[in-house]
Amino acid sequence: MTRLCRRGVSPRIQWQLEQQGVHPLLARIYAGRGIVLRSELDYEFSSLLPPARLTHAAAAAVLLADAIAGQQRILIIADYDCDGATACALGIRALRAFGAEVDYLVPNRFTYGYGLSPDIVELAATKKPNLIVTVDNGIASVDGVARARQLGIATLITDHHLPGDELPAADCIVNPNLPGCTFPSKHLAGVGVIFYVLLALRAELRERNWFSLSNGRSEPKLAALLDLVALGTVADVVRLDHNNRVLVSQGLKRIRQGQLNPGLRALFRAAGRNPEKASGNDLGFLIGPRVNAAGRLADMSLGIECLITDDEGRALNIAQQLDALNRERREIESGMQEQALLQIARAAPDLDDAAAASAVSLFDADWHQGVVGIVAARIKERLHRPVFAFARGGGGEIKGSGRSIAGLHLRDALDLLSKRAPGLLLRFGGHAMAAGVTMRESDFARFRELFAAIADELLAPADRTHTLETDGGLEAAYCTITTARLLEAEVWGQGFPAPLFQDEFVVESLRILKDKHLKLRLRKGTQSLDAIQFNFEQAPGNTIRAAYRLAINDYNGVQTPQLMIEHIENHSL
Repeated sequence: MTRLCRRGVSPRIQWQLEQQGVHPLLARIYAGRGIVLRSELDYEFSSLLPPARLTHAAAAAVLLADAIAGQQRILIIADYDCDGATACALGIRALRAFGAEVDYLVPNRFTYGYGLSPDIVELAATKKPNLIVTVDNGIASVDGVARARQLGIATLITDHHLPGDELPAADCIVNPNLPGCTFPSKHLAGVGVIFYVLLALRAELRERNWFSLSNGRSEPKLAALLDLVALGTVADVVRLDHNNRVLVSQGLKRIRQGQLNPGLRALFRAAGRNPEKASGNDLGFLIGPRVNAAGRLADMSLGIECLITDDEGRALNIAQQLDALNRERREIESGMQEQALLQIARAAPDLDDAAAASAVSLFDADWHQGVVGIVAARIKERLHRPVFAFARGGGGEIKGSGRSIAGLHLRDALDLLSKRAPGLLLRFGGHAMAAGVTMRESDFARFRELFAAIADELLAPADRTHTLETDGGLEAAYCTITTARLLEAEVWGQGFPAPLFQDEFVVESLRILKDKHLKLRLRKGTQSLDAIQFNFEQAPGNTIRAAYRLAINDYNGVQTPQLMIEHIENHSL
């Protein structure tokens, strides 16, 4: 069941924002997201929190500066998602610009699993590094760091995932979620963390007079790499607090100005999008999935190579390979999702009955390990329940990826489960809304039962109803292309959602496209508007209440305003 709920807006705050020069519609929208002052919408690069405030960033800078000055070999160990790929590419590009000898290694998720494991350290040792730097992983790699220490390899952990009870004994750890870290932005993505470390490194090298005409070293402009920071931040679906909005806004600004690296330009081309009109949606739903496809189906090195090459031809060739992998991923995902729904139907023939369960756990021996996270996300959206989907991982183990809803912190739930059933979970980690777990296949039924019981305890009754928060109605004067462009130009994302409006309409006409999309002509008062709902479940009646986003329909070069409908209820006007 979905419930529409209008965000509360303080008229006084809305008025204050308008008086400070904010567009009246944006003032209302921003007031509903907790914005009080115009300064909170200042996304200039100078508005970033200073690197000195991030705990241990200065120590990491000294470690890296010493390695560069000593001509030591640095090896980046990356995660296999888009955040990890962009963090790795950022590190490679910046460290090479600083004069470092740096290479990278990204574990094959199907062979080595996640993080800096002892096996990965053994593999890394064949490259004879003096310093291992992790990006977007490592905070749980206690054994891997211990093995690196035994081999005489220094370690710098840069991560943003929540730490466990024991921290690895690394030479330095930078993570805004470390106990005692007072950095105000706890939501940096992995790429954001390494960006901050690189800012601190540049400051350290300045102190050492590393950049000078006499030695021929010019100071690199790290702001030129913000296209990568924006992509990784949006793709990892971290909360867009003010600091992250600055990073994303600055990255999008450079992309729109054509100041993007060849790989990103090639990915936009493969996706059929113009970088000059880039939005956060493009990064999250078009570019990010193409990079992620490499880690899901093949080797994330392909995605990293796309982002670090300066050869336009090679970048386009790799982008086309990533595009093909993404199409393959979509086909695999579609089949797995159908199978998942069949599993649910066998357990609860009525989807409403399935949604009555507190949590859902799914497993199929033939599922693809790299796609289970997407399937979990799709089923979560369908049922509005926490979902884990598992695939075989070899050696009698299964590996699962979970997605949660507001009200259930997924990693905390797994931690509680591990304490109640010691030994059941072989490995786990993640965030509030997404997490991964490895266990024995024979323990799946027990996990399913325990996870559902814990979800039942932790989820409040209100959490079980899917609530769509809207920004109220949209006045007829704002249903224009100009308004749509105004909204598109802003920074929206996780924790700072794009505007969603609700209104009552008369349905003037409707037709079904490709057996699953609903094309509508709607009337509100004297105004008629085109609208579309993708993957609709039920045809509407003559009068409806709809939750929608304002967008632009570009057909044969003609642009018109269009409503993108997210939810429809039959309604009497």
